[in-house]
Amino acid sequence: MTRTFFSLFFACAGASALACSSSDSVSTEKTDAQYQADTVAQMHDSLVSNIDELLDASKALQSSAPNDAAGWTDANVTTMKTAWVRARSAYEQIEGALASIFPDLDHSIDARIEDFVKVNGIDTYMFDDQNVTGLHAAERIIYAKDTPDFIKSRESDLHYTPAAWPATDAEAADFKNKLCAKIVADAQTFHDQWTPQKTDIASAFTGLVALMNEQKEKVNNASLLEEESRYSQRTMADLRDNLTGTRKVYALFQPWLFSKSSSDPAKDGKTADAKILAGFQQLDSIYATVKTDQGALSPAIPQPPASWSAENPSAADLATPFGQLYKGVLTAVDKVDPNSVVSQMNDEAAILGFQPFVP
Repeated sequence: MTRTFFSLFFACAGASALACSSSDSVSTEKTDAQYQADTVAQMHDSLVSNIDELLDASKALQSSAPNDAAGWTDANVTTMKTAWVRARSAYEQIEGALASIFPDLDHSIDARIEDFVKVNGIDTYMFDDQNVTGLHAAERIIYAKDTPDFIKSRESDLHYTPAAWPATDAEAADFKNKLCAKIVADAQTFHDQWTPQKTDIASAFTGLVALMNEQKEKVNNASLLEEESRYSQRTMADLRDNLTGTRKVYALFQPWLFSKSSSDPAKDGKTADAKILAGFQQLDSIYATVKTDQGALSPAIPQPPASWSAENPSAADLATPFGQLYKGVLTAVDKVDPNSVVSQMNDEAAILGFQPFVP
């Protein structure tokens, strides 16, 4: 348990001298309520810069989108891609903390195409602000000429309208003034509603655990060719941003956790913290193995083998780059394994008095 003591010293002179005693020591140890209030304030301030970046990048995306089809040149699209990557990275770093607090906004700005289709059916016009919205809707159009053939083939099998740049001025105007405007509006709502009063740290912490658990789902979706940032081939960048954001927010809980000491290792804050940090490092090391041919970190997830089966992957498939990533992530976040980062974070939730994450 962390304790800070300030000794009070009094000047002593002649007959009026006062003796100093242990009763003069004042403990400044915080209560749970004080730790919670501090964490709320720090979490609000910590995520403001990411939310500001999301809003600024979303506005830049809309601003750079041409009003007419002729304006969709390689140069202009490159500018849009830069803005989209900024917005995507900003959101993936705050997803864990905010998704559980703002579930409707999270769906609107971050859901995959499949998530919308399950609710509203196939969207036959992808340039407006109806049905399919958000960053992946914009990504699908912006990166239409870069999307791998195996992704296009998969979406053809699902009877999705083929992705393409705007072919008419009306499509270009709708992309700019409806789809992109919707992304800006959602980002603005995050910005306006992210107040200390909205900072539900119990939900935020559960969201962090959920996001770590979701890492295996994000990898497994790639085996179905339904990964998140599949059009831009940046799903590995998403996973790394998720981890970066989770570490950032988790660090805000550490002082509170350190105040919880126990002879029982399962209830001791510092013991739990060491295990969680080791779990983050395990994921970091796994993600660091996915590199380009030039040795730099790859933004793209490895392509799964055609024979891949998530229910029963073969030894040969597990030996592929995708199989190694899948196996490593599954082990690192397996909620059934008491040593996984998800289990350890749930243990910490119990130490802090939060409800555990339940899939």
